[in-house]
Amino acid sequence: MRRAASALLCFCLAAPLAAAEKTIYGLNEYVGLPNLDLLVAAKLDTGAKTASLSATDIERFKRDGESWVRFYLAIDDAHEHPIELPLARISKIKRRAGDYDPEEDAKTYTARPVIELDMCMGGQVRLIEVNLTDRSTFQYPLLIGSEALKNFDALIDPSLKYSAGKPACVAHN
Repeated sequence: MRRAASALLCFCLAAPLAAAEKTIYGLNEYVGLPNLDLLVAAKLDTGAKTASLSATDIERFKRDGESWVRFYLAIDDAHEHPIELPLARISKIKRRAGDYDPEEDAKTYTARPVIELDMCMGGQVRLIEVNLTDRSTFQYPLLIGSEALKNFDALIDPSLKYSAGKPACVAHN
């Protein structure tokens, strides 16, 4: 019993030290996307695995034998020119029960193109994989999931909003 108590005490004392190395972000944060010269409001969602950016007219194509993707940002009317970036991979995103009719479509996932973008939150910039999908019916054009949050060493406090302020970093190319 004494050994278990001392192990628990050791764990309880070490946990705050590990948390101290992390940055606390709110449920929503401003995120700079330097590759796209863009600042957007994002939802930080630990329940989602990947990051998603709102895009329309998404087309895959080949350039010099490499896979690329062309898309338009579905954020506001100011983004009327297509963006072309290398395709990192195709992601399979699990569909929710309300997203499909099992009698009409047996697939339980949606294939989405994934690109890599520099993301800046607070004073940190990280290269993050982002899948492209039309999020125009959602409040936030950018969703940041758990994989990206790990890269930012993030802790999320859902009682906070925009705690990191406007991004204060530049792209690392």
